[in-house]
Amino acid sequence: MSLPPGFLDELTSRTSLSQIVGRKVSWDARKSKQSKGDMWAPCPFHQEKTASFHVDDRKGVYYCFGCHAKGNVFTFLQDTENVSFMEAVEILSREAGMQVPKRDPEAQQKADRRTQLAEVMDQAVQHYRLKLKAGAGAAARDYLSGRGLSEEAVTRWEIGFAPNERRNLFTHLTGKGVGADLVIDAGLAVRPDDGGTPYDRFRDRIIFPIRDPRGVAVALAGRAMDPNAYAKYLNSPETELFDKGRCLYNHGPARRAAGKAPLIVAEGYMDVIALVEAGFEATVAPMGTAVTEQQLRLVWQMHDEPVIALDGDEAGFRAAGRLAELSLPLLEAGKSLRFCMMPEGMDPDDLIRAGGSAAMQRRVKESLPLLQLLWRRETEGKSFDGPERRATLDRTLRAAIARVQDPSLRRHYNDEIFHLMRSLSDARRPARRKGFRHGAGWPGQVAGPMAATKTSALVSADARAHEHLKEAVILASLVTHPGIVPRFVADLEQLDTTRPEHEAVRRALLEVEDSGREAVEASCGSQALEKLFRSRHVRIAPAMRPGADEEFVALAVTKEFENLAAKRGARKDIQEAMQDIKGDADESLTYRLSEAAQTLTGSDRAAAEDETEYEVGPNGARMNRKERSELDALIEGLNYEKSRGRT
Repeated sequence: MSLPPGFLDELTSRTSLSQIVGRKVSWDARKSKQSKGDMWAPCPFHQEKTASFHVDDRKGVYYCFGCHAKGNVFTFLQDTENVSFMEAVEILSREAGMQVPKRDPEAQQKADRRTQLAEVMDQAVQHYRLKLKAGAGAAARDYLSGRGLSEEAVTRWEIGFAPNERRNLFTHLTGKGVGADLVIDAGLAVRPDDGGTPYDRFRDRIIFPIRDPRGVAVALAGRAMDPNAYAKYLNSPETELFDKGRCLYNHGPARRAAGKAPLIVAEGYMDVIALVEAGFEATVAPMGTAVTEQQLRLVWQMHDEPVIALDGDEAGFRAAGRLAELSLPLLEAGKSLRFCMMPEGMDPDDLIRAGGSAAMQRRVKESLPLLQLLWRRETEGKSFDGPERRATLDRTLRAAIARVQDPSLRRHYNDEIFHLMRSLSDARRPARRKGFRHGAGWPGQVAGPMAATKTSALVSADARAHEHLKEAVILASLVTHPGIVPRFVADLEQLDTTRPEHEAVRRALLEVEDSGREAVEASCGSQALEKLFRSRHVRIAPAMRPGADEEFVALAVTKEFENLAAKRGARKDIQEAMQDIKGDADESLTYRLSEAAQTLTGSDRAAAEDETEYEVGPNGARMNRKERSELDALIEGLNYEKSRGRT
């Protein structure tokens, strides 16, 4: 049975060879590179222990270096399931959700016609290449040279030129015996409505051949030489050879290169050529239109996270937003997009000519994840100074993410939206006032979470977050009580800080002769101090109480230094032990892990015990329990004396 043209290509594009083969083999995790579609396993066709069976998922082929078995997804099913070719097609069609076409007696005739059309198209490509080298192509050659294309590049990309003549190509092809209907059906000529002599579709245009993944010329794209032409780019119409929604410019070469480099999706043909010539060989472009769902599936088949390179203008930004929306229902774990926005007013070709391949490489590395692109689209240039606006933003983003079909991925996206919205709310908080007035917002120290903070991020934060908090407690206490700074010079010199603002305050405390808030602020800047004192957990520390005893503060700072050192030491021991687990585990390793765990538990318990020395009063202030008990006893005594009439 013959199948309609393009059916097998579509079926192959929807099928992952590694998934089919993976049902029969166990992949070698050390040798395989799943992100690049480079998979290895023991061969399913002969007995072996080594992984000599190789699957190239991007090209859709396999080869065994032991028994030399090779083929594609169809031959693999035929050999492993003992089925015929059509049975293999039916199996894959069911899995891909495609309907196998019914028997078509004329299928062979259609296949033959496609071959004829492809031959006509190839003749047109060669004709236009010769015209570029002729006298009529002088202006086109100058234009290409001005765009930085060498003669070698023009030859490599098979670029041609269509003269500004009404029937140049049509006369040439029919003169060589090609039927007029074939020229028209290939999309190379147009028949007038009045039934007159057909005329060339492409006139006074630079010609770019478009080839399918197998290298067959299926269409042409023409760039107008006249800046006032009705269309800057003109593509072949859809034909039996060409479906523009399922075709990508430079598809075949990019598929071969995508396993070694990021796949870039550009907007136009010249962008693709400029990027490939600059070293970005894995680059494709749609057919002068927005990326379609079929094209998106094609690029995902080549690379799990393609980079969308768009022009740095409003139109490019809108196109990025539309593509992000299109991709949402198709996303799954391991399949996403990144967006590389060019500088304002530039496209990739402009950027490369201005800054070279290094400039483009930097842009690719700085490309935005899909969710960041959506966030930028919804927030850039907008104000969120009220809760209603922020609520609208939150609803808009979550409505978009609701279109993601993968439940796990959708949950992770919603978590990220939560953090982005929280950062937006944090940015709206007013700056702290200067001064030491108690209750005005200056931070302090807390060893463990109080009742009001048990649901805060601190409780669920990782070890680094706790270390960050302890650093803030130490530094804030020393800034607030400069008299004790000389006692901790050695500790400050050895303190490894986790944040830039902490490092700035640490250096200021060591460098300024007149320690104190004003001197420290003059050295490190007000922004560093503001960030240091921002945390509520720091603001409620005992060291921040008016008239706090310096000896008490010094003792608290000493304990914090000791606790921080213990935590970091234990964490380092655990990391080293976890590395050693890759080798042979023994009793000494178990001992090291248990000791480190006890150290962490002990430091947390000590912090909790320090916390129990205080309690919160009715006004929200923290009081020493002993002092509170003495005060309660004094008040009770006064009330007793009053009741006896002695006051």
